[in-house]
Amino acid sequence: MEPLAKNYVGREYSMKKIGLIVNPIAGMGGSVGLKGTDGEIYKKALRLGAKAVTPKRTKELLSYIKSRKEISLVVAPGKMGETYVRKFDIAFKLIGQTPKETSAEDTKRIIGKMLNGGIELLVFVGGDGTARDVYDAVDSKIPVVAVPSGVKIFSSVFAVSARAAAEMVDAFIEGTDLTEEEVLDIDENAFRNNRLASKLYGYLIVPNVKKLLQAGKEASSIDKSSVDSKNEIARYIVKHMDKETLYLLGPGTTLKAIANDMGLPKTLLGVDAIYDNRLVGIDLNEKGILKLLKKYKSKKIMVTPIGGNGFIFGRGSKQFTPEVIRIIGRENIILVGTYGKISKLECLRVDTGNFEIDKLLSGYIRVVVGEKEEMVMEVRC
Repeated sequence: MEPLAKNYVGREYSMKKIGLIVNPIAGMGGSVGLKGTDGEIYKKALRLGAKAVTPKRTKELLSYIKSRKEISLVVAPGKMGETYVRKFDIAFKLIGQTPKETSAEDTKRIIGKMLNGGIELLVFVGGDGTARDVYDAVDSKIPVVAVPSGVKIFSSVFAVSARAAAEMVDAFIEGTDLTEEEVLDIDENAFRNNRLASKLYGYLIVPNVKKLLQAGKEASSIDKSSVDSKNEIARYIVKHMDKETLYLLGPGTTLKAIANDMGLPKTLLGVDAIYDNRLVGIDLNEKGILKLLKKYKSKKIMVTPIGGNGFIFGRGSKQFTPEVIRIIGRENIILVGTYGKISKLECLRVDTGNFEIDKLLSGYIRVVVGEKEEMVMEVRC
């Protein structure tokens, strides 16, 4: 058995034993427009210049846990956990082995060893694919805390941010109640081909702190009133678009209705660019967006909140990176959404991975919900 951090030798048995496992490739496909990293896709992401996302999220999680002196971590070696924990004054021991290139089977195998070692809570860093792996290994044996770090983060088992996940760990230590939340099975191949195909995969037990948990994604409504509302929004937006401004249209059926009104194609789950009523970019990644931003003086982003959880940045549209948002500016972000969708949301949310940008986006903002109709919503991080 690996020794505990020296400041805590002898205290292991009076501390909560918590497992920590990190998916080192989760989220890498987002900024490069690959919509995931399942299977061998992460190698393509690397070739496109993608950078690891989970290290920053894991460090953020660990830095915000207040009950550090009351926990003993059980972590996987190297980039699946150990690398980040060693930077903090937290008791820990290593378990298992990790290969150079990790896989879902490594995640499940190491979690099995953690369970046999008596962990009371499992904290994992990743996306929906990682959540499915955790469900396969854990089922309902112990509670989990899910740190969002993937491209597809639609399952309601996830905390709204790494900071929120840290608060959930503290809540567990304090003895909060537990509840069940959904893990969704997202078809990544369909997602890359502009179809969001999801089904319920199972449930995981989590600390019951609703304000820290994201709601699951609601399916886009296709009833007549919803379609009519989207078309009304589209007509209004198109009528007021400036021909000398570059518009970056995010994912979603409401944005697709805007492109349809202009007679232009639109990738349902990607980012496309319009200038002077012409399509000048299709299914763009961060690199493609930044290239366009240098070319055009006036530019705006159009996005719609994700139904159910209200995220406008940080879920499903990772191509809008902190750098892109910083260049665009909060004042040049146009939010659209049907009244039926927006009225169900408590607030709008952001989780870009950059707290400075998240704070910049926070506060009250207008959402176009119809012709000459707007709702004022609060953006929270």
